[in-house]
Amino acid sequence: MSPNALRVQNRLAELGFAMEVMEMPESTRSSREAARAIGCSVEQIAKSLLFRRGDSQKPLLVIASGGNRVNEQWLAEYAGEPVEKADPEYVRRQTGFPIGGVPPVGHDHSIETVIDQDLFLHESIWAAAGTPFAVFQLTPADLVAMTGGKLARITG
Repeated sequence: MSPNALRVQNRLAELGFAMEVMEMPESTRSSREAARAIGCSVEQIAKSLLFRRGDSQKPLLVIASGGNRVNEQWLAEYAGEPVEKADPEYVRRQTGFPIGGVPPVGHDHSIETVIDQDLFLHESIWAAAGTPFAVFQLTPADLVAMTGGKLARITG
């Protein structure tokens, strides 16, 4: 197992979760690629999107259903300041992971998290596990428990 995937696996175990990180032969970088590789719907992919607050420069992690687009105006109102999608260098510096592999847990720093409530339309979902080829299966309730994230309608 790659070092980043192992890091996620270990963090899941530390948090008391028995999910198994799986490394896939095909890319899981995008929601569509992940759904194709796993054999699930795009909506079951819990994609991690990092935003940078414009004033404080603090990160804000949004975990969205793979088929949804984040309403950045709503997100700015939620954050209380302008937000912008983070560039690859900022993502790696804040999370310790590359874009396309950012997991919901195991980051280098504590990051405030917002979770798309549409993920609760599914019994099981899939999240990135540290690389663009690693994933793990979980429930939406597990996602909230492991991240302490706030549920919201991120699309509107």
